[in-house]
Amino acid sequence: MGSPWQNTANMIVTTTATLEGRPVKDYLGIVTGEVIVGANLFRDLFASVRDIVGGRAGSYEDVLSRARTEALAEMEEAARKLGGNAVIGVDIDYEVLGQNGSMLMVSASGTAVRV
Repeated sequence: MGSPWQNTANMIVTTTATLEGRPVKDYLGIVTGEVIVGANLFRDLFASVRDIVGGRAGSYEDVLSRARTEALAEMEEAARKLGGNAVIGVDIDYEVLGQNGSMLMVSASGTAVRV
């Protein structure tokens, strides 16, 4: 079984409150990253719904994956600016916004720390 945390470019990111074998030296504060996907993107996706196979929509999954990756990258950058080398207690949320649910927001938050 692999590690319970992800290490990207020397930044450890985990949903857990601690890192086994890596004691927290400094708590630096809450960090966040947000990405909003607009209506035009969804309109384009509806046009390509043909790739739904086995009940899954590959285009939608790709968009959600990219939005999640970007939100996490923004959060990691915020941690770096505070001098952190890890983010613990990470939470990822998805929220529909705008009139008629025309936008999707993906947000990632956690606590920047130095281990």
